[in-house]
Amino acid sequence: MERLIAREPEELWEKQGIAVKVLHEVKEVDLKQGRVHLQEQGNPKTWWEPFDHLMMATGALPLKPPVENIEARGIFGVGTLESGLDVISFVEEIQPKRAVVIGGGYIGLEMAENLVLRKMDVSLIERAPEVMGTLDPDMGRRVSEALMDVGVKLYREESLEAFELSADRVKQVITDKRTLPADLVILGMGVKPNTALAEEAGIKLGVTGAVEVDHTMRTGTDNVWAGGDCAESFHLLSRRPVTIALGTVANKHGRVAGTNIGGGYAAFPGLVGTAVSKICSLEVARTGLQEKEIQQTGREYVSAVIESKTRAGYYPGAGGIAVKVLAEKGTGRLLGGQIVGMEGAAKRIDILATALHAGFTLEEVADLDLSYAPPYSPVWDPVALAARVGMKKLRGDG
Repeated sequence: MERLIAREPEELWEKQGIAVKVLHEVKEVDLKQGRVHLQEQGNPKTWWEPFDHLMMATGALPLKPPVENIEARGIFGVGTLESGLDVISFVEEIQPKRAVVIGGGYIGLEMAENLVLRKMDVSLIERAPEVMGTLDPDMGRRVSEALMDVGVKLYREESLEAFELSADRVKQVITDKRTLPADLVILGMGVKPNTALAEEAGIKLGVTGAVEVDHTMRTGTDNVWAGGDCAESFHLLSRRPVTIALGTVANKHGRVAGTNIGGGYAAFPGLVGTAVSKICSLEVARTGLQEKEIQQTGREYVSAVIESKTRAGYYPGAGGIAVKVLAEKGTGRLLGGQIVGMEGAAKRIDILATALHAGFTLEEVADLDLSYAPPYSPVWDPVALAARVGMKKLRGDG
């Protein structure tokens, strides 16, 4: 556990003079008088602390739909280090044999894989046609197949309806199509911005339900800032506010807000939604817009999917890789990319993410001077190959 903690409170005080009050909860924010109402865990007393600047970084909460018995013992939303430790403690105490994961996002998939490794009988319920909703279905299908290959029982296009208990513990999961026995349930249905404190204080929320901020991370209230999973970001391609709960985004938000609070100047220019993950033996990556998101903007587009190898085909360890690119008709501008493949696949998404920031066309992506050596790539890197196939489709040749 210690290796997962970036900074101890003592270290922050000794090296940077930051007084970190752990195990303290802010009960209320008083914007008029510039103060927060605090309570320490285990202490019935509360008190007010004044502030000159207030940074809201309350993160996100696991989605918990209004389903009967969802708070029962054995049902876990996993979104923090502590909640992960709670799952481990439960597993060690109860020794569950049957686990059901609700939702096929990043957390749900990673939990399903690890529960299989613990020799459990694992079922996963996903209401969409394929898992990994941040991918298009044709790419998500590859992840679905990898899950089933390791022994996960996958039930797609099903919705959670209820939980049945025995005493105080979960015993069955009921969907709109079946009933599954369960000793352990993981809620992997995504997260929502944790904005209750901000909303109660009168801090404005944006169209996504997260705290509305400008490019400096200022809210609509003087001297109040927000960042991380509770705050909105600007998407450089859709040109709309989004909430993307990723550590990379949160760190950038924090740097910008901290610089401005400290008297300097910094701006968060926006994002393109780049993310990577490892599910079973597959590396999964995405950036930019999905097909459904492009359709929402009203743009006409083409898509191209290629299959290649992560290394030269004759080189030991060469694995399969699928690359999908999406581009705007007429201009040829790259709009998004997705990658699913074996070791060496995922970080290629950074090429496409950089191209998105630069406003490249598919032709410019194909012309990039990418490196080649048999241990790392075929002569034509899969990203460049996908761009070339996309160019043919733009011309009407594909």
